[in-house]
Amino acid sequence: MLSSSARRGAAVLLGVAVLTTLSACGAAPDQQNAGSTGDAKKGVQPGAAASLADFGDLKGLVAAAEKEGRLNVIALPADWANYGEILKAFQAKYPKIQINSENPDAASADEIAAVKSRKGQMRAPDVLDLGIAFARSGAGENLFAPYKVTAWDNIPAGQKDADGRWYNDYGGYISIGCDAARVPNCPKTFADLLKPEYKGKVALNGNPTKSGSAFGGVYAAALANKGSFGDIQPGIDFFGQLKKNGNFIPVESTPATVEKGETPISIDWDYLNAGYADQFKGKGVDWKVAVPTDGVYAQYYSQAVNKDAPNPAAARLWMEFLYSAEGQNLWLKGYARPVLLPVMTQDGSADKAAVEKLPKVQGTPSFPASAELDKAKATLAEKWDKALS
Repeated sequence: MLSSSARRGAAVLLGVAVLTTLSACGAAPDQQNAGSTGDAKKGVQPGAAASLADFGDLKGLVAAAEKEGRLNVIALPADWANYGEILKAFQAKYPKIQINSENPDAASADEIAAVKSRKGQMRAPDVLDLGIAFARSGAGENLFAPYKVTAWDNIPAGQKDADGRWYNDYGGYISIGCDAARVPNCPKTFADLLKPEYKGKVALNGNPTKSGSAFGGVYAAALANKGSFGDIQPGIDFFGQLKKNGNFIPVESTPATVEKGETPISIDWDYLNAGYADQFKGKGVDWKVAVPTDGVYAQYYSQAVNKDAPNPAAARLWMEFLYSAEGQNLWLKGYARPVLLPVMTQDGSADKAAVEKLPKVQGTPSFPASAELDKAKATLAEKWDKALS
């Protein structure tokens, strides 16, 4: 839901223990980037800092970031994984650093486009929140700066780039949101969605060739219909059948379309659907959330620092904040499952009340390999429009 649908590309999944354009086309170059701004330990410039040690300590990093005085973020919708509160918390903690939040509804592809087209400009994004496929491709194009946050060792090896160019941050499961005020019997599985009673009611959060959540919905449908991570075609066929029988509607589901009754059933991440349930209270929408038992699919998004960030110290301070207990708990408060949750559960720093409110999940998710994700994306790009035409 939310127009934030378009943002995010396909991502790799959460570890079993965890799971508890922008188009700058034609933009004229402006002031050159400030990659050399600030002071770091032993003469290391902020843009080359690979860890907190290069600033001496957190106090040194804060001083360098405050010297820059700004942080450019992109594609962070306020009600996506609690980003609204996260941005406010960072701003309150570091009032001398002004956050410039641009194009919150941008997709991962738009973020990469902004990095490339705005290289050398002061308005280029400093940090990125990307679907894993885009994180990997961006790292392959040498777009990201290697930086290992203080919590680096607690991030599972399979959920980070060995060189620190990207690392997973938060994730969730594909779920089915349903307005019980308009749908007497809310569906709980993909098989349910084929029932005649749901004619003209089922929607995705965007186009799966561009939207990570919609991509996840098709992937989950594939798993529910004897497909696999290496074979997403059954998921495409499933939505083709939903379209054929009139149940699936090609309308991007947003809170506005739900309130109007246009998309009473929406397939989306559980942290978004659960957050919308809170948002809809008192608005005549009785939003129920179910993680389908026949298609358990989960994924993470990833953080990265722009190699040519105009505010490199502020970018690294943002990363340290996100991977602190405070930052991780703020994601958790937004129903997203942070990557450090297993460690935080063990050391007692996880918000127990927030953990209890997470949507319940049955079964254990499995995880696609990079090659399988690439194949799935290619198959969708080739087959989706034809299947839904």
